[in-house]
Amino acid sequence: MHTRYLFSLLPALIVIVGGTACAQSPAAGRAEKMRTELNKRFSAADSNVDGRLTRDEARGKMPMVYQNFDAIDTTRSGAVTMADIEAYAVTRSGQRRAER
Repeated sequence: MHTRYLFSLLPALIVIVGGTACAQSPAAGRAEKMRTELNKRFSAADSNVDGRLTRDEARGKMPMVYQNFDAIDTTRSGAVTMADIEAYAVTRSGQRRAER
């Protein structure tokens, strides 16, 4: 699955998976698969298994995270978590909607 596609759909994943839907809709099923894929990519990139990605860990394995690393790492800690990536995706989604 294409990384850019996964990254661009992350805000929808957060809403769908984090929502309180009673029944699993087809969109929720797709969202869960994409979230699982994103978590797999994150885990594969996290070479020291500390739950955080450095810029070097993101390079090659999570190119969209690598390209947007400074924007995602809002605390300037030198590493990002899945929560940081999700927060960035939600922010970007809101910015894109506002631009329309």
